[in-house]
Order: sequence, then C-alpha cells, then structure tokens
Amino acid sequence: MGQNLQRGVRLRPVDLARGHGLSTQAVRNYEEAGILPAAGRTPHGYRAYTPLHVGALRAFLALVPGHGHRTATSIMRAVNQGAVDEAFRLIDESHAQLLDDRHTLQAVESALRDLEPTAAPEPGVGSEPVTAPESGATFIGPLAGKLGIRPATLRKWESAGLVRPHRDPRTGYRVYDEADVRDARLTHQLRRGGYLLEQIAPLIAQVRAAGGLKPLEAALCDWHGRLSARGRAMLTGAAELEAYLRERG
Repeated sequence: MGQNLQRGVRLRPVDLARGHGLSTQAVRNYEEAGILPAAGRTPHGYRAYTPLHVGALRAFLALVPGHGHRTATSIMRAVNQGAVDEAFRLIDESHAQLLDDRHTLQAVESALRDLEPTAAPEPGVGSEPVTAPESGATFIGPLAGKLGIRPATLRKWESAGLVRPHRDPRTGYRVYDEADVRDARLTHQLRRGGYLLEQIAPLIAQVRAAGGLKPLEAALCDWHGRLSARGRAMLTGAAELEAYLRERG
C-alpha cells in the first residue's frame, strides 16, 4: 500500500480496509457519513480513493479513542465540509469535558477524604417529613436536597442496593443513618464520574464489608488511568488531524 501511495495509484475500498483492519463496507459507510471526502469514480463506476482518503481515515480512527465515535464523526464531517472552526469547537468541547471529569475525580477524592460522621442536612422539601430523626440521621427529602438530586433518585439507588435506609417503626418513613449518607454521597460522586449503578454496587458492598473506603482506591486509580489515556489519545488524534488538514491544504 505504501508503494501505491508513493506512485499516486488510485486505491480501492479494499486497499483502505486492509490497511486499517476494516471491512470494505465500513469504508463505504464512513464515506457516506462524511467521515471521508467523497470518492472519485472510475469510468466503470467504481470508487477510487486517494492518499487524502487514507489521511482522513487515519485521522478519524485516531480521534475516536479520545473523543468518542459520535464526536469524531462530527469533527471529520465538519472538516470535510470546510467548517474547520466548527471542528475546532467540537475538539474544545471534548477537552472541556475531560477537564470537568478531572474536576469530578478530584471531588470524589475530596469526598472520600472528608467522609466523616455527617450531621443531618437542613430541612428541605421532600415527599417525607423533615423532622429530624435520631442524631446523625436524616430523611429522604433533606438528603436529596443536600446532594442536589430528586428523592426519586434516592429510591432508585435503594432499589439497586446502593443505599439501605431503615424505616421509622412509628411512621414507616425512610431514615438514613450516617453510613447511608456516606453511601449516598459516594454513589452520587461516582455517578458524576460516569460509573453505572451496576459498577457502583460492588464498590459500595466492599466498603460495607471492609468497614471503610480502602476498596475504592483501586477504582480511583483506574479512573486516573482512563483520564490519562483519554488525554493522550486526544494528542494522538490532534496530530493525525493536523496532518490531514495540511494534506487538504
């Protein structure tokens, strides 16, 4: 394939596909989606690709790990339509999201450091009463208000086993003790970090079983690694995109 590029030989879909571990249909789909510029046609109607298409494909495949398939597609489509500033805006948004994710991770780590016996939140609006129960415990409304979520979200977390409030024997209302508040705060922070409920459940279970937060250290280390990998992937994608922009002139 390298010799073909040097000689300026027109390339078939299979030539692009083989060079990148793709199917020929995938190459055609990328062209139809605007990821690749429109291909020329031979006198017999067959697609004829060029080194420019190879550069576009390389740029797209390099952008995906850092930006995701949808954003990478939008970036390439914008470039191929001549809307380079729009492509740069999309890239800026991805970098802003990565920075926000880093801030979220810092918030999680800060929350873990600061997880101490929590006083009952200030009374707020909820579907259950706000009269404070025993010391250090709270009801669903005040806790939801403290976290900035809806009471229904806490009920969903309860159904998933992430929080386990007990019921007041006199009223039947949910009561969240200090451990429940801790679990709710951890769940809230991990959800902000992109973890699914089914991923959070075993972490919460480990925290309960171990009686502490030590098991979360591995998850946080993995989170750091994923953010670093995304940042590096964005650098690689930027280099390939710059090469493609130069080739486009």
